[in-house]
Amino acid sequence: LTEVYSSSPALGRYFRSAQVVSFSNESSTVIYQLVFSVPPSIEGFMENTMNPDLIRNILRQNIYDED
Repeated sequence: LTEVYSSSPALGRYFRSAQVVSFSNESSTVIYQLVFSVPPSIEGFMENTMNPDLIRNILRQNIYDED
């Protein structure tokens, strides 16, 4: 995850770290925390750039690109 987000043109400059919070072998589920450093109060920044869908789609695109 660190490489995916730090190399992202959209989020790389804001990305700081990723860490696994919990992992389940039974269900193959990983919960992780991403840390970003965001600029103070830029209108629409959180709604657009830090949109959860955008963050998920960057990871999805990386997975598709590897296939």
